[in-house]
Amino acid sequence: MTRSIMIQGAGSNVGKSLLVAGIARAALKRGLSVAPFKPQNMSNNAAVTADGGEIGRAQALQARAAGRDPVIDMNPVLLKPETDIGAQVIVQGKRFATMKARDYGAAKAELLPKVLESYNRLAAGADLVLVEGAGSPAEINLRAGDIANMGFAEAANLPVVLVGDIDRGGVIAQLVGTNAILPAADRDRIRGFIVNKFRGDVSLFDAGRAEIVTRTGWQDLGVLPWFDDAWRLPAEDVMDLASSRPGGAFKVVVPRLARIANFDDLDPLAAEPGVSVEIIEPGRALPGDADLVLIPGSKNTISDLADFRAQGWDIDLAAHVRRGGRVLGICGGYQMLGMEIADPDGIEGAPGHAPGLGLLDVTTRLEPAKTLALTEATYLATGESVAGYEIHLGQTEGPDRARAWLGIGDRKDGAASADGRVMGTYLHGLFASDAFRKAFLAQLGAETSDLTYTDALDATLDKLGAHVEAHLDLDALLALAHPL
Repeated sequence: MTRSIMIQGAGSNVGKSLLVAGIARAALKRGLSVAPFKPQNMSNNAAVTADGGEIGRAQALQARAAGRDPVIDMNPVLLKPETDIGAQVIVQGKRFATMKARDYGAAKAELLPKVLESYNRLAAGADLVLVEGAGSPAEINLRAGDIANMGFAEAANLPVVLVGDIDRGGVIAQLVGTNAILPAADRDRIRGFIVNKFRGDVSLFDAGRAEIVTRTGWQDLGVLPWFDDAWRLPAEDVMDLASSRPGGAFKVVVPRLARIANFDDLDPLAAEPGVSVEIIEPGRALPGDADLVLIPGSKNTISDLADFRAQGWDIDLAAHVRRGGRVLGICGGYQMLGMEIADPDGIEGAPGHAPGLGLLDVTTRLEPAKTLALTEATYLATGESVAGYEIHLGQTEGPDRARAWLGIGDRKDGAASADGRVMGTYLHGLFASDAFRKAFLAQLGAETSDLTYTDALDATLDKLGAHVEAHLDLDALLALAHPL
């Protein structure tokens, strides 16, 4: 019999995604077949699935925690912001439309049947479905037509556990305030609460927990202490990656693009003991002591290229190259390094073209058809195998493509300058391939290690699952899960 429960947050970034991954791994260790599900996610950090679509990368990590391959049904609606007021809408893995926020609000009722279809299909093959909300149900101004939180919980008849973040302060107000503001029907769906990210002696919060129970009537499912190894897991927000990783001598500098996308490329690099990854915020110059400047993916390449210039990073990058520094562009970053980006159909804005950074002799033409593929490649310099994924609009051609450095079947990917110091590729996720990562870094003079990235990732998920098992009342949480 399949059971299901929904984990919602009393605010954004309270740790729902990591918590669901931890519960999934703990339940898997108990012998349950587990599936993660998020009705609606908003992220430019996407994963390509084996069934040919894209979902939020957080759901791909949760799938790994659950011992499953990621599939499109785990995140049927993915919003990929392109501007401050609009986003590309991905439905069941494929592009549905590009919409402004107001228009998307009107379209949600049309999307709910697709969301339920994916949920039911996923639930048919699992003992337990862990549903993750988005944002907070306390955003009652968004309740009409909601498919991300209580609207979905109502449609699927799910019990809810509410998570509060004590690290940011005011957790009692977060939880009790949510109870106070919700409509009665939504409030009654919440059966328990979890306090997340506690630092120090948990017993010091016993009176606070009792106060929450008294004021809400919800079951206390426990306090989860801060998980010190969270930095070892792929970050959902780029600043999570930037804030807490130890660094080595080889310095990789990454400009934080306004629409940065698929920055999971950085996680295996940051996990290397001999490497430090530094995210450069707008307003800061690219450091002169960088060994490698890595320009990451972008959801809106032409707009991010304009911002790159506005920050003066084009000048910093040119100086870095003159000093003999190395540059790697991935996907959108690869396109920026060329001579020109053409957008004749207005895919990213008004039709037109933009001059590139001119460090690679290639040009890119954006096209409506999106390339989505899990890809096996060969590093042509050493013969190492590389596994990754492609997720991009457009084709790139030009003389520097003659120095393509990845072989993919009977075609080649990437480009390099004549001196080999500037390189670009469309292949995301390539640094998770251990042999390639070591060979590539060694060629750049970096100290490498015996790190096996995917094994280390699974070991950290095991620790996260044990952390959840030790500190939460998992028996009580699973007992709350509703049979379908």
